[in-house]
Amino acid sequence: MSDASGPGDEPGLRALYPQVSELARLKQLDRLDRHCRNFIARSPFLVIGSTRPAVDGSRGGTDVSPRGDAPGFVQVIDDATLVIPDRPGNNRLDTMSNLLHAPEVGLIFFIPGIDETLRVNGTASLTRDEALLARAEVNGKRPKLAIRVAVREAFLHCGKALKRARLWHDDYRVDAKTFPSLGRMIVEQVRPEGVTVEEAEKRVDESYKTRLY
Repeated sequence: MSDASGPGDEPGLRALYPQVSELARLKQLDRLDRHCRNFIARSPFLVIGSTRPAVDGSRGGTDVSPRGDAPGFVQVIDDATLVIPDRPGNNRLDTMSNLLHAPEVGLIFFIPGIDETLRVNGTASLTRDEALLARAEVNGKRPKLAIRVAVREAFLHCGKALKRARLWHDDYRVDAKTFPSLGRMIVEQVRPEGVTVEEAEKRVDESYKTRLY
């Protein structure tokens, strides 16, 4: 969909850009090869995109959610399967709920210091497999669920976006002391009755200290 000034259709869109190179076209794999496996093993952070269907009159859409832990937290079971443990969060369960209705997902893996990223698309399901959850245990705490992804596509993405963002440099780093806290921003956004900024900040700090796992 585009506005009146947009390309209107895919041929119009394609006409605005150079033809895709053979290398860019061929790099898309249908499995996780050794380079994909190595990338995932070194990645402490990914984002997962899922689809929010229109259910019971609600408005559908899309969600993107971060996932992070020590490198290797995502298990590669085989060339076509990976498993992401579900760590404690805000209990909205947006991604998990989405997957019950629409299992298609898109993942982007990051490695600090590396400008290139790894994109993986596939079909996800929720699992309570005890062996998988046991392998994801940290500090004696085992996740309640994990997301199993059947890989359909995997390919490396060039580093132009991260280079432009200078993501691994200090150029655009913000001093946390100069930025409003999460507690303050949420309280000022929604004005919850009986909750002060100080109380919200205390809750967030406590959660970060005691409920990472």
